[in-house]
Amino acid sequence: MEYKKRLVEAELMAKMAASGAVLIKGPKSCGKTETATRYAGSVLNMDRDPQVAIVMATNPQLLLEGETPRLIDEWQEHPEIWNYVRHEVDQRKSKGVFILTGSAQPPEQVRLHSGAGRFTVVQMETMTWQELGHSSGTVKLSDLLAGQAKEFFEPGISLDNILERICTGGWPALIHENLPNALNLNRGYVDLLCEVDMSRVSGINRNPQKVRSLLRSLSRNIATLADNKTLEKDIGIIENNTASRNTLSEYLDALSKLMILYEQPAFNPHIRSAASLRKSPKRHLCDPSLAVAALGLDVESLLKDLTYTGFLFESLAIHELNVYAKSNDATVFHYSDSYGHEVDAIVQKRNGAYAAFEIKLGVGFIEEAAKSLTKFAANIDPDKMELPRSLNIITGTGMSYRRPDGINVISLASLGA
Repeated sequence: MEYKKRLVEAELMAKMAASGAVLIKGPKSCGKTETATRYAGSVLNMDRDPQVAIVMATNPQLLLEGETPRLIDEWQEHPEIWNYVRHEVDQRKSKGVFILTGSAQPPEQVRLHSGAGRFTVVQMETMTWQELGHSSGTVKLSDLLAGQAKEFFEPGISLDNILERICTGGWPALIHENLPNALNLNRGYVDLLCEVDMSRVSGINRNPQKVRSLLRSLSRNIATLADNKTLEKDIGIIENNTASRNTLSEYLDALSKLMILYEQPAFNPHIRSAASLRKSPKRHLCDPSLAVAALGLDVESLLKDLTYTGFLFESLAIHELNVYAKSNDATVFHYSDSYGHEVDAIVQKRNGAYAAFEIKLGVGFIEEAAKSLTKFAANIDPDKMELPRSLNIITGTGMSYRRPDGINVISLASLGA
């Protein structure tokens, strides 16, 4: 299968040059191993080689021998290897010696040294439209964060095209699959998550039906501020007692360890109004195609409920922004206040520069989005923080252009890093 270059590779090379070991983490099947293999001198598959367990019990040091960078794939299968790698990095005093990949956090009972000074971490996601070739990348997030976006004009794409891509997702293995196969494979991914992965990462048996109910609830409430009480009411498995609430928290924690659940944090700016700022995160799945799979949906069912599809599109756009933000040393937040004013995404660099984004599937809500962004910018207190470098509306079916008021309207098929 043709390999498509990933945006995260630049970060990987930089961190290999800076530290003795790099950990690449991300959800299962997002492409970690394929990318890491391209930079590795030798490979150890911790989850495939039956002899690994024997060597781990007798002489773990042997597993570290091999041409460098030495790739240790799915390291969390034998998490004790972490401390051996740490000691080996100390002894060799070299950069880029090991690459570790993992699709889950190790069990809490395994005591690991933090790895500070030896390890750096690269977070990998499923593929973006720019990586897949669905986006021209004409409108660069780097320019939007600098307030220096060049003039642009590009046509939009069809709704059917967008929905097919939401259903398929950014999984590297599905690049050349037709839609029916992609839907079936994504549903299989959810089945394994419910029946195997959740129990494996927790170290105890998890009820597959409860996992499935939780995933369906998270999918129904995707890209919203739904809290645990909302989830409790929605899935009907919580009986309003401490033990049940703890169970829900444990299941959510397990999904986070598998990097299936992503929480978009709240933005905390200095504002002029007396509104209090919401601190709750918005919840997303690592790829919106999992929400489609968990609910058993397809393109036809998405066409029948464009309101829900709008939330899926927002989650897709946040996924894209999240990957592009990492390439710009930035983080994706959301804004929400007690007056009910919301902005879908605030992308802020480490140096404080930021840009604001509203996300709309169709062109019918562009004026509403522009008013929301203008109101947000007017509420920022410029004596205490700088104003946003750009105001932007990400659309699905709309074309890409700059409005007379300076607000950028950007088709997702034009957005890039």
